[in-house]
Amino acid sequence: MAVATSLLSLNPENPIENPIEDRELTVSPEDYSLLTDLYQLTMATCYVGEGLEQRRASFELFVRRLPEGFGYLVAMGLAQVVDYLQKFHFTPSQIAALKATGIFDRANEKFWDLLLEAKFTGDVWAVPEGTVLFAHEPFLRIEAPLWQAQLIETYLLNTINYQTLIATKAARMRDVAGDNVSLMEFGTRRAFSPQASLWAARAALAAGMDYTSNVLAALKLGRKPTGTMAHALVMALSALEGSEALAFSAFHRYFPHSPLLIDTFDASQAARNLAALVNVGEMELKGVRLDSGDLVKLSQEVRSLLPDVSIFASGDIDEAEIVRLQTAGATIDGYGIGTKLVTGEPVNGVYKLVEIDGKPVSKKSSGKQTYAGRKQVFRTYQAAQILSDRLGLADESPLADEQPLLEQVMQEGNLLKPPESLAAIAKRTRNSVTALPAIARQIKQPTPIPVEISEKVIAMVS
Repeated sequence: MAVATSLLSLNPENPIENPIEDRELTVSPEDYSLLTDLYQLTMATCYVGEGLEQRRASFELFVRRLPEGFGYLVAMGLAQVVDYLQKFHFTPSQIAALKATGIFDRANEKFWDLLLEAKFTGDVWAVPEGTVLFAHEPFLRIEAPLWQAQLIETYLLNTINYQTLIATKAARMRDVAGDNVSLMEFGTRRAFSPQASLWAARAALAAGMDYTSNVLAALKLGRKPTGTMAHALVMALSALEGSEALAFSAFHRYFPHSPLLIDTFDASQAARNLAALVNVGEMELKGVRLDSGDLVKLSQEVRSLLPDVSIFASGDIDEAEIVRLQTAGATIDGYGIGTKLVTGEPVNGVYKLVEIDGKPVSKKSSGKQTYAGRKQVFRTYQAAQILSDRLGLADESPLADEQPLLEQVMQEGNLLKPPESLAAIAKRTRNSVTALPAIARQIKQPTPIPVEISEKVIAMVS
């Protein structure tokens, strides 16, 4: 089987003749359990060998600090976490492939029995997707047999970290653009992998963007893909049919409601030519897109020529650029955002053991200390605005006006409520962001709201 041989071929000390490389490198639900770091499996092996594998463990996923320039994070990716946990298992061929590596030659036979019967049987507590969070506040908590809670770490961090980054950037863009501006996710070609492009599209839509150009993502998510055209079409048809105007006419013949990309040669002249056609009733134009040049000047010029046509802008747009364009008086109705949305400084979430067999534990490493014990985030609102957060123990009672954020979403491996729609998550995202004080929403030098550490959590530190 390709999985087994590719695993073997990765070990230079145990080469095989004519190894078969899996060049496709796609991920299916069957692969989920192996999409992990080796040390998760070696630790689980050790737990089994020491007779600790079934001890009840609690791990929490959180960030120690916000990415530079961020005043908050938007929690995202829980839906994919739940899907992963529900499908978590190992096939006989995967177990055979692991055995064939030789890495686990000293593993107790019980380890292989566990993998063969693997199923997630734990509890999951999490904040709803679209909730804003700050440093040290858990996105989720896993309570499960130690070997299970350990093995799932890598996949959980992968999906939560990346989708939270995309959701936070999308939410910031929506916040500065306002609710009446269209935001389109154009990041597929810049996302870090084909799988990441799907997660990026999903996180962007769940954080308030209106459309994605990713056809597969849109159809999987029950949306209609949205896009325009590329310069190549204008150049090709102009060369073969005689002019840019004929290129526009040809494209419009098949997609009469799609915006036209007008900056391939001379955006100003293209706008004047289109305005002449619109004014005499020869063309009904819905929108145009600008991808280069002085977007402030060009958008104002296009608006004067085509007052009833929507103007879209693209080209390395981010939240700071949207603010600059708006401040400078650009007349832009929508933005297509790619590179600056799906890339950037990562969300450095970590997944740490906080309790084992009822005993609180913490990491003491310099600069990487963690708080012991199962925790809850208690949020205080005042006049519909977030006033403060308190990080307390899970068994603490909320104080007056406090609301606990983490909710139980899985019990003994079973989902407690159905997944939410993207529209519901997007609404929560927008409400969460608008409930923040202005200083936390600033694009430049934001200040997160204060997070108080409860006395009971502090008392755990020794």
